[in-house]
Amino acid sequence: MAPQIDPPQTVEWHGKQVPVWSMRTVDYGLLLSQDPAEVDNVLKACLEDGYFYLDLNNIDGRRMLGDQQETLKLMHRFFEAPIEAKNEYGLISSHLGYEPVGNRTGAFGAGTKDGYEMLKVSRDEIQRGSPKVPSPIKNNGDLGLLENSIGSCNTITKVILSALSTGMNLTGASRFENSHRNDRPSTTTLSMMHYLPSNDLADGKKAGHQKHTDISSLTLLFSEQWGLQIRPPGTCGAREMGFVAPKPGCAFVHVGDSLRFASGMKMQSCIHRVVPFDPTEHRYSIAYFLRAEDDTMFVDSEGRYVTAGQWHDEKFKAFTDPWQWQAMAPKSMILGGMVEDGDDDGKNEQPKLVPSPKEAKAELARAEVSVQA
Repeated sequence: MAPQIDPPQTVEWHGKQVPVWSMRTVDYGLLLSQDPAEVDNVLKACLEDGYFYLDLNNIDGRRMLGDQQETLKLMHRFFEAPIEAKNEYGLISSHLGYEPVGNRTGAFGAGTKDGYEMLKVSRDEIQRGSPKVPSPIKNNGDLGLLENSIGSCNTITKVILSALSTGMNLTGASRFENSHRNDRPSTTTLSMMHYLPSNDLADGKKAGHQKHTDISSLTLLFSEQWGLQIRPPGTCGAREMGFVAPKPGCAFVHVGDSLRFASGMKMQSCIHRVVPFDPTEHRYSIAYFLRAEDDTMFVDSEGRYVTAGQWHDEKFKAFTDPWQWQAMAPKSMILGGMVEDGDDDGKNEQPKLVPSPKEAKAELARAEVSVQA
């Protein structure tokens, strides 16, 4: 059984006590009114932590909570469909289509798999007259539900961006929301994820969503189940990965790489992963990735002057590359340049298999020969 909603300081996981990290709570109703104290609260959360709970238990937020519940019903209908129906289009692009289980490196490094399937819907695509989405979505009349959910999430994240701009005394074109205009191309995406019971997977104890920071400016995440882990920033001791407790009526908000870069590295990009908590449950989460316009320019974690579109494409490739290639990629790509402090899994875990660059190249060459054969 999952622990009580009032989070303890630690929770048992894999036979050991793991931290349950606390975080600030930001009131959406106050933020919508640009309440000065709440603007200061959300700014501090992004500058010091990189994440916060967003309380939607008010007249302005309850509609959005309702939209997410309807989206959850849509997810159950879609993911219960036969694989042939789900995979009608496959992954049309990096931010549109269906991605089956096992396409990505898992939470525990080389040789592990992700353990989830995902349906991604592009905001740009859903605005078109005949969007490319799998038939189960169109046939069930679910396009309207997706429009409502994307519209709600877009409103929430734009309110947060506006508050952050105000808190940092930005004006005119320099305000963050002016690089996130609705009519300009971007890779903004609604992602719906279904994590299979780890008991049903070949190596369920090592399944999960790998450690990373998000490409996005802001990630708005809804999940009623345990499994999300974060690594708090800073260098004050062993700040290892720990769980985030689901909080009724609240969404999780993470700062992503693009907003960190746009803030001149002042904001923290949240290092996180998702791991199985209850090995018998189907876990569902809904993530809205608000991303900057494709041609937005900023300095990335490698010190390069790049566009938001370029950063998205390069980092998405790093996410989906075989682990042999991931081992050779700059660490700043997966973690957005964030510096870690602490141990992911404690001293009692077996060390992760992380190959040297030479070993990775040799293994990759063998894999390519095998594929050609």
